Formats: sequence, C-alpha cells, structure tokens
Amino acid sequence: MASGGQGLDGPPGSAHQNTNRLSMERSPYLLQHAHNPVDWFPWGQEAFNKAKKEDKPIFLSVGYSTCHWCHVMERESFEDIEIGRILSDNFVCIKVDREERPDVDKVYMTFVQATSGGGGWPMSVWLTPDLQPFIGGTYFPPRDTGHRPGLKTILLRIIEQVHLSSARAAERITAVLYSSPGVGPPLAPEVAHRCFQQLAHSYEEEYGGFRDAPKFPTPVNLIFLISFWATNRSTSEGAEALRMALHTMRMMALGGIHDHVAQGFHRYSTDSSWHVPHFEKMLYDQAQLAVAYITAYQVSGEQLFADVARDVLLYVSRDLSDKSGGFYSAEDADSLPTMASTEKKEGAFCVWTAGEIRDLLPEPVEGATGGATRADIFMHHYGVKEQGNVEPEQDPHGELQGQNVLIVRYSAELTATRFGLSVEKTKEELAAARERLAEVRRGRPSPHLDTKMISSWNGLMLSGFARVGAVLGDQALVERAEQAAKFLQDHLWDEGSVQSVVTCGDTVHASPIAGFLDDYAFVVCGLLDLYEATLDTRWLSWAEELQLKQDQFFWDSQGGGYFCSDPTDPTLLLVLKQDQDGAEPSANSVSAMNLLRLSQYTGRQEWARRSEQLLAAFSDRLVKVPIALPEMVRSLMAQHYTLKQVIIRGQPSAEDTASLVACVNGLFLPHKVLMLADGDTDGFLYQRLPVLATLRPLEGSATAYVCQNFTCALPVTCPEELRRLLLE
Repeated sequence: MASGGQGLDGPPGSAHQNTNRLSMERSPYLLQHAHNPVDWFPWGQEAFNKAKKEDKPIFLSVGYSTCHWCHVMERESFEDIEIGRILSDNFVCIKVDREERPDVDKVYMTFVQATSGGGGWPMSVWLTPDLQPFIGGTYFPPRDTGHRPGLKTILLRIIEQVHLSSARAAERITAVLYSSPGVGPPLAPEVAHRCFQQLAHSYEEEYGGFRDAPKFPTPVNLIFLISFWATNRSTSEGAEALRMALHTMRMMALGGIHDHVAQGFHRYSTDSSWHVPHFEKMLYDQAQLAVAYITAYQVSGEQLFADVARDVLLYVSRDLSDKSGGFYSAEDADSLPTMASTEKKEGAFCVWTAGEIRDLLPEPVEGATGGATRADIFMHHYGVKEQGNVEPEQDPHGELQGQNVLIVRYSAELTATRFGLSVEKTKEELAAARERLAEVRRGRPSPHLDTKMISSWNGLMLSGFARVGAVLGDQALVERAEQAAKFLQDHLWDEGSVQSVVTCGDTVHASPIAGFLDDYAFVVCGLLDLYEATLDTRWLSWAEELQLKQDQFFWDSQGGGYFCSDPTDPTLLLVLKQDQDGAEPSANSVSAMNLLRLSQYTGRQEWARRSEQLLAAFSDRLVKVPIALPEMVRSLMAQHYTLKQVIIRGQPSAEDTASLVACVNGLFLPHKVLMLADGDTDGFLYQRLPVLATLRPLEGSATAYVCQNFTCALPVTCPEELRRLLLE
C-alpha cells in the first residue's frame, strides 16, 4: 500500500480544504476519508515508525465503504475540526479497510469482542506504538450523550493516561485466542446434536432466525440445519431442524430484508419480523443466500426457494458484476433522496410513500372488486400505509418517516380473494407493478457502489452461480460462474499465488496485498463446485494447485489448522486461526471440507488426514460451543459419515450422461463428490485415480457408480434407480 502522500493542507489548487495521505490509496473506503481534517495514515511501516519515534499511541479506525455507521462517525467526528486536531496532534491515526486487510481487522476485532462483549464496524481501537491494543470499541458519538461517552471525552482521557500498560489486555486476548488442540476430531453425532440444540434454543418461533432483533441471515446456520436433517431424517429433531431452516427462509423471502423491487438481500433486519433492514447489500450475503435457497429447493421442491435463488443471482448479475467477469463488493445503504438533495439518507433508494405508489400505479384493474386500482392491490399485498409502515424505534434518525419498506403481507391467493381476481391475474398485476417501481428506482440517485473485487467473496459467489446453475440446469448461470473463474485466474492469480483484492476503474488493477487464507479457501471451494457443475477438469486442476499453495503458506505444522494470514508478517500482533462461522464461514471450516473433497478427486490421502488434524485443532471449540462453528460441524459430519463418490461413466455431451448428472444435481447430498469418467486415460482424473479405468459403461449407456468406504454398489443406468440408490 502507498505509505506517502500529501499533508493535511493538500496540493496547490486543491478543491478540498483538507487532503491527507489516504488520497494516494485505491481503497474506496480510504478514499472516502482522504479529505478529513485528520492526519490519516494507511496501515504500514511509515505509521508504525512515527508512533515509535514520537512515542505516541495509535488510533486505529476500521470500516468499509458501504458501512452506514462508518459514514455517520465520519460525518460526526472525523470531519469535526476540533476532534481532527486532537487526533492528529496526540495520536498516529491509521485507517484500515477491513475488506482490504481482513487480517488486521480480525486481530483487533477479537480484542474488542474479548474486552467489550461485542463488536462491529466502525471499529475504534487504541494501540501502543508496538501495536498492542489497550482500549477498543465500535461506534462512538462525537461528544457525550446520555448513555455513552463521546469520542472527544475518550481521546482526552487516553491522553491523560497515555502510558497505560497493555500487558494485561494482551494476556486477555491471547487467552481468548488459543486453546489446546485435541488428539483427534470429536465425535460428530454428539457435536452435531449439540449444535442443533444450541440453535433450537436461540430460535425465534414466529418469524424464524436465531435472535429477536437485530436479525442476520446467517446462511451457515441454515445450511447446517438442512445437513443435520439429511443425516437424521427419521428423527423428530431432524424434522424440527428442517422446519426451522425452511420457515426462516420463507420469512426472510417475504420480509423487507428481501428487495422485492430490485432483487437481492439487504444486510440484516433491525426488527424481529425481517421488515426494516439495514439497507446495504453485501456480495458475501448474496453468495451464501443463493446457495442456501437452492439447497432449500432441493430438499423441499418448493418453487419459492428456486425463485429466490434466481432472484439473488439476477441482482448480482445486473448490479454487482464487472465486465471483466468479477463481482463488486457491496452497495451502500445511504443515498440522496432526490437529484436535488445534498444530504444522503439510509434507505432512500429503496423506500416509497403511499402517494408515490398511487401516482405510479393509478390504472383500474379490470374485474377487481370495487374498481380497485393496481396501486390498491399492490399496497394491500406489500403492507403499504398512508402514514408509512416503519415504526419509530426502527428509525432512530428519522430518515424513514412517512416511508414504506415493502413486505409481503398476504399470499397471492389471499390477495386474489380480497380483490375478486384469479391468482394468475393477481400475480401478473403485482409483477407489472414491481417492474414499474423498478423503472422509477433506476432514475433515482444510486447508492455508492464499492467496485473493489475481493478474491474470497468472488470465490463465494462462484459457488453461488455454479450451485444454482447445476441444480436448475441453467447453462447461462453456469457460464457466468465460468466467467468468474476466468476472471480470478486472469487477475488474481499471480506467479503461483493469489492476490487478495483488485480495484476497478477504467482498467482492473491488482493490489499488492497477498492473498489471505479466506481467499484461497473460498476460491478452492468455488472451483470444486464449478467442476461439479461443468465436469471440466481444468477447474479441479487449478483447485489442486491452489490447495498446495494454501498448505505451503498457512498450515500450522505444530498445532494443526490454518493461520488466517501469513505467519511471518511482522506487522501483526498475533497470527490467528479464526474459530467462528459468522457473516462469512471461517476459512478453516471451508478448508476442512475442501480437503476431504480434494482427497477424493486427487487420491491424496494426506489431505484427508490433514482435514482430520484441522478438526482436531478446533476440537475444544467444537465440543463446547458448536453453534459458533456450524460450517465446521458440517465438515466434521462429512469426515464421520465419509463422502460418497458418484461417478458417471459416459461421454460429456451425451444425453444419457446429462440425465444421470441432472439426477445427482437435483438432490441435496451433503456428503458426496460427483465426477465424470469420460474414458480419457490421459486426463486429470484418470491420472490421479487409476481405478477409474476399470469402470465400463453398461450396454453402451452412460452408467453411474456409487462408491463409499472402498465399496461400490451395483452400477445403474436409469436416473430413477440412481435417485433411489443415492437416497438410501
């Protein structure tokens, strides 16, 4: 990263009153702070040297470009001349984009969570010159309020006690981060059962989800519950797990967290009914939710879930896609209400007044009871009220007063009955109304789009397109996944290692930041999913290469598991192994499954053993708090039950081969790998798995072989027989 730059006065002729070093950076988040009256530094040696030379504490501020409360803290505090002077005169101020440097974010977020019991962004942490944290928190108002101290007060108190020892804090964080690994993985059925019980205990019955408010989508929980059902179908707990997952996803799909006009999901709901969201949209949420919804479709057959999965990918294709093939990071929560406005408001791009909807949808609907208009039907169905449908407690800054967040209040059948219409006619009217509103929204001032493209999130999205495309048999979605994989290979794969981030202007620029564990793990997973969608072994070959590099760079040969970042980086206080599946799954959780899958595709049994060592390294956490690692519990279950190899012996372009593959893709099989044996003995799979040469098509037809624990069932050629065999 750049370490030099302009001072606070800016270059001659600058249009801004203040310009700091961040003006030389590429990160959209850092550039948002380039004109604060704060002497900001990017994370790097220049800032560290200054802190040591002048014996000043460091003020570390971490956020990201589409973070609503980051914007609030910037406006209130970092644009405040007095606070800017206090910061610049008494601290070395460092600004970090948590999406650009997740390694730095994880270290200090762990400290904040350990010492305050919570975390989030913006994150504010004070460090000694040798990077030891001693005070931390999240958002601070500029000055004292009735219930929390202001940033100015905290700064002045720290200045008074600037020589506080950080030793005790360092001991606390170290104790939180490290625990002794077990000698082997814990017992999977017991851990999975405990994880289910902990999720059931936190489950909210009425609207689903796993707390009252705020509510987050947590796809890792949903997919765990469906996986738990898949191995416990005959039990009441298995049935309950599936009910919890499907009910939650239905409620989310109907709620305001789901954008009914322009598709995709907002970040989280501020209330328990999924109604009023925090309006930013993150790529990693879209990716995981697409997978969760298509998984729900596989197990339930409900068209709603397939429609939502497509809906998510439509949003990503339209609004978060770069012409290079990569995916942008996020869309902001805040935007200008009108072209003439000067102040942004949260949700302005997405909300509606009743008057706007009446003006936009005035047409009477033929045959509707009482001469109802399209607006009447739409407002009834989506809960639109004349005075707005947002409660004051969901609107602390009064930005949504008189506005409506669309939420499905009635089924199409009930709305049809209410207005005396057929269900088909009602759906047509609602679809036409949504399209009209979408057209109007396209004319509104758009929220800020973070065009940074992150390897790890692109890997997650690669899985999303590949998985949904495979299940639905939609070749266009699979081709979009391939385009994303080519983007990663062209722009983020540099001389045998992954780069973490690229930025996009007129051309794509790779950053000098080396890839982190997340980047490798999520891309490997995406490539494995892409192989199963395309059966093209070039993606397997690259996944193998990436996994070898991941092992080289991050594996802990002493304690097992992977470090999150380069363990030789001298600028990091601690080298972490993340032990929580949160908004994104832990890279160790994903790697545990990647290693198992790759061992089946490559014949490398050392990867199966490495997966076992990884799970052993987290055994204490898995036993005591499995709810913290639901994705890793899924990997533990796969280790316990072993993976089924589903091998289709046939020609890639043949119709009978496609029928067998479609049968496999239509089922949710959490512990399986799918591969195509095409008879090419010089190909990737045959070279690594010589046993494939012994498999023959029966009577000239594509043939499926299902093998597990070194034993194969009798081969079958009929999709119905294969389905029965896979569900046994």
